[in-house]
Amino acid sequence: MSSLRMAQGRLRISFFLVLVVFLSFFVRLVFVQAVNAQDRAHQAARELNQTVDLPAPRGDITDRNGNVLARSIDALDLVVDQNLIGDPEETAKLVAPIINGSTSAIQSRLTGTRKFVYIAKDITPAQWLKIKEAIASNNSGKPMSERIGGFFTQRGFKRDYPGKTLSANTLGFVNSEGVGGGGIEASMNSLLSGTDGVLTYASGKGPSIPSARQSLIPAKAGTNIRLTIDRDLQWVTENAIASVAKKTRAQSITAVVMDPATGEILALATAPTFDPNKFNLTKSNLLKIPAVQEAYEPGSTGKVMTFAAALQERLIEPTTVFQIPDKIKRADRVFNDHEPHPKWKLTSTGILAKSSNVGTIKIGEKMSEDTLHSYLSKFGIGQNVNMGLPGESPGIFSPVNKWSRSSAPTIAFGQGYSLTTIQATSVFATIANGGVRAVPHIVAGTSNQNGHYTPKSNDSGVRVVDKEVAKTLSLMMESVVEEGGTAPSAQIPGYRVAGKTGTANRFNDECRCYSGYTASFIGFAPADKPRFVMSITIQDPKGIHWGGYLGGPVFKEVISYALKSYQIAPTGNLHEAFPLDAATLKKRTKITAAAVARD
Repeated sequence: MSSLRMAQGRLRISFFLVLVVFLSFFVRLVFVQAVNAQDRAHQAARELNQTVDLPAPRGDITDRNGNVLARSIDALDLVVDQNLIGDPEETAKLVAPIINGSTSAIQSRLTGTRKFVYIAKDITPAQWLKIKEAIASNNSGKPMSERIGGFFTQRGFKRDYPGKTLSANTLGFVNSEGVGGGGIEASMNSLLSGTDGVLTYASGKGPSIPSARQSLIPAKAGTNIRLTIDRDLQWVTENAIASVAKKTRAQSITAVVMDPATGEILALATAPTFDPNKFNLTKSNLLKIPAVQEAYEPGSTGKVMTFAAALQERLIEPTTVFQIPDKIKRADRVFNDHEPHPKWKLTSTGILAKSSNVGTIKIGEKMSEDTLHSYLSKFGIGQNVNMGLPGESPGIFSPVNKWSRSSAPTIAFGQGYSLTTIQATSVFATIANGGVRAVPHIVAGTSNQNGHYTPKSNDSGVRVVDKEVAKTLSLMMESVVEEGGTAPSAQIPGYRVAGKTGTANRFNDECRCYSGYTASFIGFAPADKPRFVMSITIQDPKGIHWGGYLGGPVFKEVISYALKSYQIAPTGNLHEAFPLDAATLKKRTKITAAAVARD
């Protein structure tokens, strides 16, 4: 009897255990199929499907007339299914020489169980053909278990710059990850990049079949960027400064051509430059944009702001006479003109034409330090231009409360502060534009893939000096390019030209000392109705370093082309130049008085 009870007890326990197991399976089944069904479905989909990003083509960058400066062209990306690589080491040795890659790096990408791995991007059709031929040759005569397979290509995009070095520093480049690494490519990367698409397809065991699509989110192409640059004028400018760079062995030369009325940059050139198609072979210092990133002391081109301030404050007239020695002491410093000379009796115009440091100091002393500082600030000194290019420098311009006793005379003739070539060009554009400073800009607008163009909005101009003051200063600046001035080589037959030369001691960041010179010329034409302002900045030229001698001929060559290209009629409004010295002024006054008496 007791044995029967024991058997029944064991049976109940066994039944209970079976019931517990059954209930646990039931609960688990309910949890998987009802509570966690969606997560399980997603997990299954991930295991059965492969997702691949589809790269979007970057937007084009064009000049003002629609000429393409940067574009995306079709390219082939080499892809592999790692499950079909029997010997990654031997396969890497086979493929690496064809695509100019590292054997060890390729081997690591061939090793594993992933079904879709990028091996190389932007390979050429010829390289893909060589890979297929090499694989076929290697597989010949081998059993299936030892053959290489799993390579295929996917279409992608490669950045192409059809003009090669043309406008390279402004355009920048695109790195191997497809990200803009300089210039417009970097500063407007988010617009240019577009949105990558996504392809999902069945994978499973064996070779992947990308054509077996389940879902596709197409890639959205990037936005096109239209620049204010004129491609042909840019080419002429680059060639002009390249010849000077070779002749002077300068560290760098920067040239800017601007429309003074709108602030549009028509050309922005740098020498030496680089080919963005081969940016990875370029030294890093050549990838910069000196026009906005490199600040320097302007020297005598900065004098025009001192003259503008003195004219606006009614402290001088174009014919005001000054006694000018060749040196003058202020505070603890002695300031010199660029060469020794007997005491001059120059008019204000003569001081500008001969670029006298001493004379400009005397003019600057007619106003307070606060007044001088305020006018340079109105011209944009010490402020970001915000052109939309990466790494823009505001320059260096200290507030008045940090000036020393010798700061004011130093700043009056263009040293003791720094600016960029774009800022310097903007100063002259303000004078050319009747005293109104238009904001310099290089992006004209954008267009989507449907061709809808949206112009970029720009800030309205700011008046710096009166229109009559700008006109008077422009007339005075014409004397700079006439006989007796410092840049007669900038004259353009048939057109009136105004400008100013500059030769400044150059601060060297490497030694933290002054070493070499910055030579420059900035001018505009036609002077009576300005259409083009051009600046040429030459850093550390070897040998002759005068701004008028080096920059004047470049201005003449480039602006002569621009005047003809834009069909600007020759100047018809001739004028009588202001006298440069007291003797000429006295003589002209006597002649005028005699003519009045005869009348």
